[in-house]
Amino acid sequence: MADTLSALRILMASHSPPLDALVVPSEDYHQSEYVSARDKRREFVSGFTGSTGLALVTQREALLWTDGRYFLQAIQQLSDQWKLMRMGEDPPVDLWMADNLPADAAVGVDPWCVSVDTAQRWIHAFSKKEQKLVQTTTNLVDEVWKNRPPPEINPVMIHPLEFTGRSVEDKLKTLRTKLSQEKAHGLIVTGLDEVAWLYNIRGSDVSYCPVVHAFAIVTLNSAFFYVDKRKVSDEVRLYMEQNGIEVRDYSAVITDVSLLASNQLNLSSFVKGSEVRANVEVELSSIDIAGSNGTKVESQSSGLIWVDPAQCCYALYSKLNSDKVLLQQSPLALEKALKNSVELDGLKKAHIRDGAAVVQYLVWLDKQLQETYGASGYFLEGDGVRKPKPSDSKKLTEVSVSDKLEAFRASKEHFRGLSFPTISSVGSNAAIIHYGAKAETCAELDPESIYLFDSGAQYLDGTTDITRTVHFGLPSAHEKACYTAVLKGHIALGNARFPNGTNGHSLDILARVPLWKDGLDYRHGTGHGIGSFLNVHEGPHLISFRPQARNVPLQASMTVTDEPGYYEDGAFGIRLENVLVVKDANTKFNFGDKGYLSFEHITWAPYQRKLINTSLLTFEELNWVNTYHSQCRDILAPYLDESEKLWLNKATEPITA
Repeated sequence: MADTLSALRILMASHSPPLDALVVPSEDYHQSEYVSARDKRREFVSGFTGSTGLALVTQREALLWTDGRYFLQAIQQLSDQWKLMRMGEDPPVDLWMADNLPADAAVGVDPWCVSVDTAQRWIHAFSKKEQKLVQTTTNLVDEVWKNRPPPEINPVMIHPLEFTGRSVEDKLKTLRTKLSQEKAHGLIVTGLDEVAWLYNIRGSDVSYCPVVHAFAIVTLNSAFFYVDKRKVSDEVRLYMEQNGIEVRDYSAVITDVSLLASNQLNLSSFVKGSEVRANVEVELSSIDIAGSNGTKVESQSSGLIWVDPAQCCYALYSKLNSDKVLLQQSPLALEKALKNSVELDGLKKAHIRDGAAVVQYLVWLDKQLQETYGASGYFLEGDGVRKPKPSDSKKLTEVSVSDKLEAFRASKEHFRGLSFPTISSVGSNAAIIHYGAKAETCAELDPESIYLFDSGAQYLDGTTDITRTVHFGLPSAHEKACYTAVLKGHIALGNARFPNGTNGHSLDILARVPLWKDGLDYRHGTGHGIGSFLNVHEGPHLISFRPQARNVPLQASMTVTDEPGYYEDGAFGIRLENVLVVKDANTKFNFGDKGYLSFEHITWAPYQRKLINTSLLTFEELNWVNTYHSQCRDILAPYLDESEKLWLNKATEPITA
């Protein structure tokens, strides 16, 4: 790590102009949350593996910013060369740079890996001291990353109408209507999930996310798909042609954006060769670049180019005339979040199969613990009697059991992989919110400790995400009280009724109030959208204390998670998570004629009864748990064998105060 920092500092000093600081974001060229192995530059530089973070390297210091989900993990992973900066507690990176770097400082960044919003915010902060943001012509990290993974050539897949529920033709028609309404003649689509959703395609370029490394540009009369052509089969090429979409090289997007800005971008207008930025990953030896071949292009000089400032990289934005840009959230973001009836039906079916896999896992885990440690009814009762520790060959570890959970999921129809790395965590590891177990260092399951598993899968008809927390021994009164507070918050949010126009920032408090009563809290948001065989974290809406949760009201047919938690450093962690669908609510009155909304749970797996202090639940909460457990029995029974049904019946017996 020290050698990497030294090498970067040499490049920074020799850069023109010399760089006082270098920003290394987590994001790729598409501002993705999860990135491919070759795009994990921040991880390579810092050693920190969390999905969210930003590294800053100066000639004297190395700092890493991350949020509350990762504070403990960052402390464990960062070397003494690095200083942890806690988002929400320490100054944000732009203010830190403005205050701590000298006047006239030059701050370097790869403009492909930073969004328009972020770059403009930094430029504004720097202006106070005449500091400047420098767009590097190459990525300096790539120059020192000698064993950087090569690009993977994974095929583009067509996602059929039976799962998407809407044709590409219909989506493009709706999009063009929105372009006309906003007086825009083109949209640059940079989000990988938006490209996949719009063109009804999927891929495997990013682990856990069924997306393709690609850009798209859609105008009022044309559509383009920018991708490594080696990923495009004859079938996919024909499919694109049938939908009026022209396939072009991934690297051609930089020149085509310039052509779009000058109203020269049109279908089938090619010239060979172009001056292409070296750092754009040119993956073919011959590059076709859109240009003018004498074809008459209808003038649209009065039209704007629509760019999502949170998703579009600064490199592409820099090719546009800022006076002709509509900086506004992508019209695809909300449309993708509002699931159609086919997508909702698929999501519900996927969650039923997924719930069956989770129950089968719990049944298997209970049996393995009995055979390994000798007691009976671990999940259900637990008697505190233990055998001596088992031999290595019989050990149950965080990794070995999570592999078994994946196997249960893999046996289900339409399974295509996990939706994120499974968080399988015992005891104090469960207090690390996004803990990642490694085979060589992971913990053994401990019947005397809490076990938290947060996991999900990708199915052709939907994406899943569920968290359950269990104890296989005798939980302490404190553990039960904390679990019950989390459960009460989980129920309160899931049972909410609220008027149309309500955002997730307003609802977040419902999940926290039961914890706040005991002086407890958690450092992560309470809910995120979820894709339809797409990204497990999907915007634009969320339920969170963070300010951006105010931006988008919840609407009927959105999906969102309900996942409060509590984490006691060095001891245990608790989280409960279901996926909900927002739906219209029936209310006695309708104040202001707004209409009201509520939630429908579509995740099915029992809560552990012995972790619940029933004296802390109201009658309504007790009734809700019993009703939910009854639904679990009825819904999951067709997917379970007799012994599994017997276990589930016992796990969901009614609880009383």
